Amino acid sequence: MLNVLVIGVGRLREAWEREACAEYVKRLRRFCALEVRELDDQPEPDRPSEALNRKVMEREGRDILACIRPTDRVVALCIDGKSYDSVQFAGKVAAWSMDGRRLVLVIGGSLGLAKAVTDRADEKLSFSKFTFPHQLMRVILLEQVYRAFKIGAGERYHK
Repeated sequence: MLNVLVIGVGRLREAWEREACAEYVKRLRRFCALEVRELDDQPEPDRPSEALNRKVMEREGRDILACIRPTDRVVALCIDGKSYDSVQFAGKVAAWSMDGRRLVLVIGGSLGLAKAVTDRADEKLSFSKFTFPHQLMRVILLEQVYRAFKIGAGERYHK
C-alpha cells in the first residue's frame, strides 16, 4: 500500500474546506496510507518587496523540507509543472506505487514554493495555468488522488 504525505502550507479556515478534505481523506484510506500535514504559513509583510517575499518563501520552504525524508518521492505543485489528464495521472500514481517510496505531494503557501523545495522535487505537477487559493488546491489535489486510485482500481468515476 502506497504511503502518501500531503504537505499543505496554511490552515483550512472554512468549514467546507475542512469537511471536503476530511471526506477525501476518509475515501482514500482504502487505497493508501495517507497523512495530511498542515504547516503554518508565514506572515507576509505589509509592504512586500521581492526580497521580503523570498524570505517568507524560504522560511516556509525550510518547514516543508524538514518533513521530507531523503528517500521520498517529492511532487511539488507548481504552475509551471507538467499537466496530465485524470487517466494519465492515474498511471503516474500507479507507477509511483510500485517503487516503494513514500509519495510526498507539496502545496506551497500564497507566495508559492521556495526554490529549495522545487529543486528537491522529483517532479513538478500543474493542475492548471490558473492560480488557486492553496486551501482550495488541497481539496482539488485530494479529489484527484482519489480519482486516480479509483481509475487504477478499474472502478467507475465521473468524467
